[in-house]
This record gives sequence, structure tokens and C-alpha cells, in this order.
Amino acid sequence: MKASLTQIKEVARQALAAQDWNRVNACALEIVRQEPDDPDAPFLLGLSQKAARRPDTAADYFARALALNSERYDAAVELASQNILLNKHKQARDLLDQYSDELQANPHYLDMAGQAYFFMNLYAEAWPLYQEAVRLQPVAEAFQAHLAACAVFIGKINTAKSTYRKILKRHPKHQKTHYDLAQLSRATNDRHIKQMLKILKKADDDPAKNVHLFYALGKENEDLGRWGEAFRYYERAGDAVKTVADYDVSDDVRLMDKIVETCTAEWLQDSPSTTKTKQAPIFIVGLPRTGTTLTDRILSNHSQVQSAGESQLLQMVLRDGGKAGNQIGITSDQIEAASRRDPGSIAQAYVDAVSHRLGTEPYFIEKLPENVLYLGFIAKAWPNARIIHLRRHPMDACFATYKQSFFRFAYSLDDLAEYYLAYDRMSMHWREILGPRMIELNYEDLVTDHEAKIRQLLDDLGLKFEDTCVRFEQNAAPVATASSVQVREKMHTRSVAKWKKFARQLQPLRDRLEHGGVTIWCTALLGMVLFGAPSVSHAGGVDLDELQKTRLQSWPELRNA
Repeated sequence: MKASLTQIKEVARQALAAQDWNRVNACALEIVRQEPDDPDAPFLLGLSQKAARRPDTAADYFARALALNSERYDAAVELASQNILLNKHKQARDLLDQYSDELQANPHYLDMAGQAYFFMNLYAEAWPLYQEAVRLQPVAEAFQAHLAACAVFIGKINTAKSTYRKILKRHPKHQKTHYDLAQLSRATNDRHIKQMLKILKKADDDPAKNVHLFYALGKENEDLGRWGEAFRYYERAGDAVKTVADYDVSDDVRLMDKIVETCTAEWLQDSPSTTKTKQAPIFIVGLPRTGTTLTDRILSNHSQVQSAGESQLLQMVLRDGGKAGNQIGITSDQIEAASRRDPGSIAQAYVDAVSHRLGTEPYFIEKLPENVLYLGFIAKAWPNARIIHLRRHPMDACFATYKQSFFRFAYSLDDLAEYYLAYDRMSMHWREILGPRMIELNYEDLVTDHEAKIRQLLDDLGLKFEDTCVRFEQNAAPVATASSVQVREKMHTRSVAKWKKFARQLQPLRDRLEHGGVTIWCTALLGMVLFGAPSVSHAGGVDLDELQKTRLQSWPELRNA
């Protein structure tokens, strides 16, 4: 007796639950045989191709299901998710905008649509979907975790805290949640530290399984001024990741050296793009944790500027024309191939990819720090682009990345030193070939004399001064970086010269940087403020030795600063 469509679809549901994709495909083919226009068949085949990580084929099947039944919101959300992987963000957003109101009874697809918006940095759009998913299914920890992460980015810090605490009430040993909670405020006592130490005492002996606790313990001990204990946990975290990470810093060093070799002054002047995009991009770049987010918040509070946030879109365009987004990183061969492409096509492909985030303002910000690698391509592709390069004291910049959990070059001091030296060589190259096109901004200057530096920065960008830029902490726009909590505070200097609290532990890093030619300028930041010194970020540009020699003769107290 032949199975009915109802029976076949029930078998398919069971196969989906078991992730038995051969059976799912067989059911889909039988549905097609019995009813060629049934949208369940291409939908099932789309799920199978999604599981096989074939986003192009999966997208075709989901599009077919939607064409057969335009009310299939599940197919629409699945198609949007695959379009994101294919770097078709505008198409993904259009689908989500069209169908998001149809998801109200399905917490799974509410959350999935929220995740799709979230991935595209559209946090305000994701927020109500996450809220509804949690309301419908309040015991789903994944939904709550997504809600909390989104709450952080849109500035609802108290909501994020309460949500993480709810998760911990049910799962008190969940280390990632302890880590996320620790990032939301400065510790004022050791209550949470004691809780985490109890968990760590009973945890698996494998250090790689305790990385989140190590970082959280380091952060909260640092909050309490327990410098030695804080560094001990940061070091344990980095060492644990390093043992399992498939990373060789020499790959990144070779990549930066290849970029310098490829993007020469002659190449830059040869056939540059003459196409000016309607909205001029402002690229904010530098090492992570050097003030890129702060600068983004300042500028995006200007009436003529909006922030498109951070994206990998430029890298995707340089790598493969933006056709697929599931590959990480870029290779030396891809850099060389990109250098031979028409720069105007690079500019247009990037603007097309980012257009779903843009409003009507004449300027938009792309603030991915890693775009410092691609400044040559940016300068050649956009005659109307602005470039801001953030610099910070080398030791503060390095330590700020070392104590975070997501910078692969910073899990060991040795790797960090080699990466910084390569970055410093590349930065000197950009300064030489880009000249005044690259605005260099020192983090220390920005936080100690912020109104004057903001006025100067706006002037350099050709923008009129607006006092809203000084009141950047009132910027209500979402922010999705490691600084998402700090940048909602007023300007402060707490992080300036923080590395000195860990000077003994960081001495090997300092020795390697100095041996490599990086000047560890004294926190003659004080001297700079007192005497009006020019901005200094490394040995290039200003004769730093002569500057310090003159200053220290007249201000002996700074000799050991």
C-alpha cells in the first residue's frame, strides 16, 4: 500500500529531528513524485543542502518553495539566512522586512529572523523578534542568550544583566554566561569571583574548557585592582586557547608584508578609480581596542554621518567579489589578484553589499579595525573616501587585545609582539604612500583633550562642528564591539597607561617591541598635555628621542614616567 503525502511528511519530520538527511531527501523526492507543486519538497531539500553547507543550492530550493507558496514564512526566513551567507544582504533584509510580521506564533523562526538581522548589524530590528521568541518560549536558553546579547548592543544593559542571571539561575555552571555577565559592569566586590572559583574548582581539568572563566576572573580581578591575580588568569586563558588554536602568527606577518609589497605608491597612482559613490565612506581603522568604536560614536552623532557598524564586506569583495561569506580571512594570492582588479568595481561592489544598512546621510562609517590591512585598496577605489587611523600607546594597545577572548594574534605575548611589529611596519608604509589622505588620531589625545581633538577631526573631514559629537555618550545607536558598554560612558582616561599596572609581567613584550624598533614612548602623555607636544604614535614622523630629551631636561619628574 502506497504511503500518503501525510504519512510521507510525518516520516520527513522524524528524519529531520534525527538529522537523517538521506531519508529527508528520499521523502522530498517522493513528495515531488506524488505532488510536483507541493512546496514541502523543495523546502525539505533546502534544509538538507543547508545542513551540507551548500548555501547557493539551499537558497535555490528555499526560493522555489516560496515561489510555490508565498505565505511560507519559514522558507522566507531560511532563504534570508542563506542569502546572508552568499553576501546578498539587501535581498535578505527585504525578505525579513516583508515576513517578520508573519512570525508571531513561531518562536524558532522569530529567533532565526532575529539572528539574521543581528548578523547584518540590524540590532534594532532583531530586538522585538527576540523579545517575542522569549515570551513564547521563556525556558529556551539559546533564545534568552540571543536576547541578552542584543540588549547589550542596543544599550539595555540592565535587561542583559537580568537575562544572564536568569540563565545562571537554571544553569549556574554555564561558563560563557558568567563571562558575558562579567563584561557588563565593573566589579565592586568579589562575590562573583567567589562563585566562579567554586565552579572552576569542580570543572574539567582541561584548561581549554575553562577559557571563559579565566577571562572573566581576569577582568573582575583587574576591576578590583588585583593586578597580579588578574594577569595570572589572562595568561591562563591565552595559554589554554593557544594549545588548541590552529594559528601561526607568521601567516599574518607574511600577509602584511605581502600587502606592503603589493600596494606601492606606483600601484596606487596607476589607474585609480574616478567613480565617486553617492555616499562617501569614512573608514575608521587601527588595531582593535585603540579607540575605533569611540571615534565611530563621536562621528555618528553628527547630523551628516551615520554608522554602518563593522562588517567583513570589504574583505569579502576583495577576496572573491563578495559572492560568498562563509570563508574566513584573505590570502596573499587573493591580495595580489585583487590588486589587478578595476578599483571602481571594488568600490561599487562594496557599496552594493552595504547598502542595506544605509540611510540618507551623505557620509557613512565602516569601522572594522582590520580594514587597516586594505587602506591601499580603499584609497585607490574611493577618491571621496575618508580614512581615520587610530593609534594608541603600543603597550596599552597590545595589552588591551591580550586580555580579550577573540583576537587570535593576542593569545601569547610572543605572537602579539610579532603581529604588532608587522602592523607597525605596514602603518609606516601607509603613512608614506597615503600622506594627508590618512588622518592619524591618537587615542590618548582624544580622551585628554577631547573637544579640541573632535573639532580638529571634524575640520579634517570637512564637516562643521556640532556639539552633539562632544556628547557622544548620548548616541542611542546600537554598538556591537568589545567596547559596547564603555562607549556609553562619558569620556574618561582610566585606560591610559593601564599597562603599567602589569609592567613586570609585560616586560618580555616591551623588550621584543623595543628590539624591533618600536619606541615605547614614556607616558609623557602628561608632558604632552603640559607642553603642547605634537601627537606622537611611534618612531616615525616626530623625532621622539629629541622631543623627550628636551622635555626631560626641563621636567625631571617625567624621566621615569
